[in-house]
Amino acid sequence: MTDEPRRGAVEARGWGWRHASRRAWALRDVSFRIDPGERVLLLGASGSGKSTLLHGLAGVLGGDEEGEQTGELRVDGAPAAGARGRAGLVLQDPDSQVILARVGDDAAFGCENLGVPRDEIWLRVGAALDAVGLDVPLDRPTKALSGGQKQRLALAGALAMQPGILLLDEPTANLDPAGVAEVRDAVAALLAHRATTLVVVEHRVEVWLPLVDRVIVLGEGGVIADGSPDAVLGREGRSLAAAGVWVPGIPPALPPPPARAPGAPLLTARGLAVARVRGVAVADGIDLEVRAGSALAITGPNGAGKSTLGLTVAGLLAPASGSLTASPVLAAGATAEPIRWRSRELLTRIGTVFQDPEHQLLATTVRAELEVGPHALGLDPAVTGRRVDELLERLRLTRLAEANPYTLSGGEKRRLTVAAALATAPRVLVLDEPTFGQDARTWAELVTLLARLRDGTDAEEGSAIVAITHDHAVIDALRADRYELRGPS
Repeated sequence: MTDEPRRGAVEARGWGWRHASRRAWALRDVSFRIDPGERVLLLGASGSGKSTLLHGLAGVLGGDEEGEQTGELRVDGAPAAGARGRAGLVLQDPDSQVILARVGDDAAFGCENLGVPRDEIWLRVGAALDAVGLDVPLDRPTKALSGGQKQRLALAGALAMQPGILLLDEPTANLDPAGVAEVRDAVAALLAHRATTLVVVEHRVEVWLPLVDRVIVLGEGGVIADGSPDAVLGREGRSLAAAGVWVPGIPPALPPPPARAPGAPLLTARGLAVARVRGVAVADGIDLEVRAGSALAITGPNGAGKSTLGLTVAGLLAPASGSLTASPVLAAGATAEPIRWRSRELLTRIGTVFQDPEHQLLATTVRAELEVGPHALGLDPAVTGRRVDELLERLRLTRLAEANPYTLSGGEKRRLTVAAALATAPRVLVLDEPTFGQDARTWAELVTLLARLRDGTDAEEGSAIVAITHDHAVIDALRADRYELRGPS
């Protein structure tokens, strides 16, 4: 009997991949078969190689100059590296998939490469944009989209291709709750009408359980669990949770509540309007206070201006109107307007973690990245070394200390950028989606570190945390006050 390949079949036979600049393998000895039409949730701790596997299936890992592989990875019976176009891939970072300047052109790009007739392309594009809830003109500049809107655009482009295999890498990571439901429902609608094979990597396990019929878990030594969702998450839930896998019903440990009441305001906004393009406010009428020893969560739908507000609070964007002023304690002799501070003055006053980790990576190794801030402050090398070693250990980055930051997984990059901000011990820390890409264990450790910064010590008042987030669990864990944005009035 011959094993006739069918559209949408995936198979790994002892497969592994090692990035060219890394000694350690991203993953090894991975073996499984996915039949056409199966719907698979791919789980594993942060850094277990989930994204690398999806890149391999999509044929975008590169050749021998990019890394080394063992075993086989096949799509429809052919080597995955030569089967491009059979799989549609939506990456963790939507910016890396925005190719063209206008929304419609970008959504149509994949179809054009597949040679789809022009009239059919635009029918597909319109249906895909509607399916993911991206209600913007086709000529809207892609640079004007928020991170969450770009994520919807990336998914629309993949759906428009009508691929035999749909590969989703954290597709709802930067979306508001309504957007999460829209993306899941768009995928469900596709699966209802086409026998598409689905492989989705997602830490929001409960969102995708209604759509999947199989769970594969990656760990050291390859596949460590494989079966129906009930069998894998029910029978092995405790051990998987201990390894860092998000398991519904088994929440991670939370830090204790704040040890004392919030202190005085460090930053105050009054009648503030924020904008990335001069004269075009994305949110206005903002009145808020950022208090020492407390956490403030900035929430709201995608496109409401949350990231722009975060950059303004961080002193990196000038207010469009209104005011943002620092208290004398925070300014410490500098002007009261953070936008006028020099970079060295910002370092210990306001730290920033951008939504996209790669936008702030500066060094060639993880350790050197953590040393950038302390070196700029002129800290004693011994103090810097102890601080860096502790952060590497607490955020499970020690084994990656000499790795190139760009070869890390999305979750590892996020922990690195948070650690780099913590290394300067700022009085205010502004974080955009701080828990993106984290497994249950690293999520808990990261949140605990933020709570420690918030609480300070017996001798020193705590810092202020400002988190732009859709993660309600982190809001609850940090006992954060909420400021909800609705866009310009």
